[in-house]
Amino acid sequence: MSKENFSFLKGWSQVKNGDLAECRDKLMAALNITTRAAWGKRLKGDVEPKISEARAVESVFAEYGIKEVWGAE
Repeated sequence: MSKENFSFLKGWSQVKNGDLAECRDKLMAALNITTRAAWGKRLKGDVEPKISEARAVESVFAEYGIKEVWGAE
């Protein structure tokens, strides 16, 4: 599998500008990460998420009405 499969750039690109900071904070909490470097790696799919993490990411995006989450756009 390529790293694009683990990227959630597709979902991230659909978040409204006004919700970006809040959404990022929720995603970082769901993934238990605290640094911008870790955020970037997760966003781009450099780190393969555990199933529980993938579900948590999908759940956060669902709060914003976003269903198509995975992929590099």
